[in-house]
Amino acid sequence: MLAKVMGGNFGWDVVFPSAEYAEPMRQLNLLAPLRHEWLPNLSSLAAEFQKPPWDPVLGWVVPYMHGTTGIAYDRKLNIARWADMWEARLAGKITMLDDAPEVLGVCLKMAGESLNTRDPMELQAAARRAIEQKPLLRAYLNSEVMDQLVAGDISAAQAWGTTAAQAIAAAPDRLAYALPKEGFARYADNAAILRESTRVEAAHRFLNYLLRPRVAADVAIAMRTATCNGAGQALLPAELRGDPVLYPAAETLARGEWFQAQPSASQRLRDRLWTEVKSA
Repeated sequence: MLAKVMGGNFGWDVVFPSAEYAEPMRQLNLLAPLRHEWLPNLSSLAAEFQKPPWDPVLGWVVPYMHGTTGIAYDRKLNIARWADMWEARLAGKITMLDDAPEVLGVCLKMAGESLNTRDPMELQAAARRAIEQKPLLRAYLNSEVMDQLVAGDISAAQAWGTTAAQAIAAAPDRLAYALPKEGFARYADNAAILRESTRVEAAHRFLNYLLRPRVAADVAIAMRTATCNGAGQALLPAELRGDPVLYPAAETLARGEWFQAQPSASQRLRDRLWTEVKSA
């Protein structure tokens, strides 16, 4: 998304950047400032997302959906830690996300580090840890791993909460989800308006439509994901509203950490290390 937007707008008005891209996109002058008078439904956002750390005044992005990254697994395995995904007994039966920040983040958390560290030594150690795990992996997969979990082809997978919730809904008696004790990543998708948009008022109206509680609830039901809209969450069926995979308890979320934008030098190192991990 970022590469395409930087290459020139092709008539798009609204994009959905992850939280860690909000500030870089603002600094690159890619986003239009939000006009709150055109967004009266901002008040529907849950308290946590009224002042999110990536845009505390909601000047550029509107929080849309959020989630966690944990382990979806077969209940017979009783997995609770990231370290469990390095055990030889799981060889050939596990996958990790095809996502550099997520995989390196796990390896950092296992060492007690922040997933946003910029320390080259910590990042290099994390890459070595990821390479150590590779002989055990079936593959690096993202949301497509859901079908393999449901079919029983995979016993455990690093997975986004939405993917895990969808898999568990399809096989509730067999699958479970763990947010590891070492800590885990949190993520959020946001709606934003491009500065080059020629329909800025209409784009605001669309964002305000997405902020309607009933609309936010219907989207969350259709996608089986967690909405940032507190009023919309209150309208969800009890099954979804109380789903601990989508809406973990506050004390559990306290172990989570939001991704942050990386400075260019750290990002280049991370990209190089991920290439080494994938090619090892």
